[in-house]
Amino acid sequence: MIIANALDFSFRNVLAHPFRTLLTMVGIILGVSSLVAMSAMIKGMENGMKESLIAMGGLDKVIIDDDGVPSSMDHLSDLAPGKTFTDVNALQSSATLLKYISPEIRQYRAYASFAGKRTRASEFVGVTPSVLDMNLLEVEHGRFFNSLDDEQALSVCVIGTGIRDNLFGKPVDPSFGKVPLGELISINGQPFLIVGMFKHFESDKDKRMREIMLKSKSKKTEEQSGPTRQKGWSGSQTYGNAFWRKNNLIYIPINTMKLKFPRYLDSEEGEPLIPDNSIDDIDIKVSSLQLFEKAIQQTKNILGITHYGILDYEFETKQSSIDTINKRIKNSRISGSIIAGLSLLIGGIGIMNIMFASIQERIREIGTCKALGATAWDIFIQVITESVMVCLLGAAAGIGFSFGIVEMLIWLAPSQNTPVITSEAMIQACCFSILVGILAGLFPALKAAKMSPIAALKY
Repeated sequence: MIIANALDFSFRNVLAHPFRTLLTMVGIILGVSSLVAMSAMIKGMENGMKESLIAMGGLDKVIIDDDGVPSSMDHLSDLAPGKTFTDVNALQSSATLLKYISPEIRQYRAYASFAGKRTRASEFVGVTPSVLDMNLLEVEHGRFFNSLDDEQALSVCVIGTGIRDNLFGKPVDPSFGKVPLGELISINGQPFLIVGMFKHFESDKDKRMREIMLKSKSKKTEEQSGPTRQKGWSGSQTYGNAFWRKNNLIYIPINTMKLKFPRYLDSEEGEPLIPDNSIDDIDIKVSSLQLFEKAIQQTKNILGITHYGILDYEFETKQSSIDTINKRIKNSRISGSIIAGLSLLIGGIGIMNIMFASIQERIREIGTCKALGATAWDIFIQVITESVMVCLLGAAAGIGFSFGIVEMLIWLAPSQNTPVITSEAMIQACCFSILVGILAGLFPALKAAKMSPIAALKY
C-alpha cells in the first residue's frame, strides 16, 4: 500500500513540473540512447563477422593441412606420405564422429575463357559431391555433378555467379541474368561443359549497397530522356573475402582433375613418371560441436595409422577466428559501456540535484506528513520512488530516441552492417536507469527521512 501511494504521489509530482522533469531526464535519455545505439552497432558488426565465418563453412569445419615433420622425427621425413586418398578412405570407413569428409585437388592458378573473354577463378578445385554440405553451397541453376560424373571423369563444371558475370555479362541484379547451362568454356586450355551454377552469395552489407545502387540508377533512368543502356552493378565486394571467393569458384569432379591436370612424382632421369596420389586438402565436419574434441582425437588416431605415426599434418580450426571476433566484440562493448556509463552518471547527478531542490521546496509538506503519522521509512520510500520514476521515464524516452539514432546511422552509412537493437540491450538500459535512480535519490531520501517534524513545520 505504501508503494502504491508513493507511486501515485510521485507521478502527480512529475506531472506538476513537466518542463523541469524533462530537463532533469536529458542526461538519462542521452545515456540510455547511447547505450542502446552502441549495442545495436556492435550487434550489427558481430553479425557481419559471423556471417563471413559461416560463409567459410561454419564452426564445425576443420581443414587437415600439411605440416613440417617435428625435429624429433627428422630421420623419418623421407617416409612421410602426406595427404593421400588412403587417408580419405580410412576416414570414410572408420571415423564415426565425422559427418562429412571432402578431399580436394586444386589448381592454384586457373583461368576460364569464353568467346574472347577471360577471367581468373578464385578457386579451381576437383571435389566430391560432399563439398556442398562442407562449404554450405547451394546450386541455384542446373545440377551438381554426381558420382557417375566422377567415376567417368567427365569434363563438367559448376561455376559461381562471378565467373558468369565476367564471361557472359554482368546483370544489374546478380540473382537474374544469363544462366549459361550447356555452354562450353575453356579452363587452363581444357574444354568443360557448364552443368550448374551456384546461387549468388553476398553479405548483408553488400546486399544493402547493391540495393542503394539499384535505386540510384532507377532514379537516374527516370530523370534521363531517351534510351539508356544498363551497365550492370559494379559491386562492393572486396577481392579475397569469403563471399567473393564463393562467387568466383569453379568446381569439377576430383577424378577429372586427376586425369586432365595430372601431377607426377619426381623420378630419376630415364625412369618413367609416377602419378602423384596426393591431395591438397582434406576438409572434415564433425557430427556435433559437443563432440568436437573427441572427433578430432578420433581423426588423429586414424591418421596416425595411415601416416605410420609421422606427424606431417595439422588441424586448422575456426577457433582462432572465433577468439578474434569475441575479443573485438568485448573491446567494443567495454568502450560503449564506459561512454554510456558516463552519460548516465551525469544524468544521475542532475537528478540528485533536482531531488535536493524538490525536498527543499517541500519541507513543510514533509513536516505535515510526519505530524500526521508518516514514518521516516515512508518519507524515504517516497523520495526514492520519485527518483526511480524520473529515471524510468528517461529510460523509456531514451529507448525511443535510440531507434531514431539507428535509423539516422543507416541513412548516413547505408553500406555498413545493419545495426540491430536487441531486447537484452533495452533491459540492460532500464536496469542501469533504476540503479542510477536509486543512487541519485539515496542521499536526498536520507536527508528527508531524518527531518524533524517540528523544525520542518517551523520552516
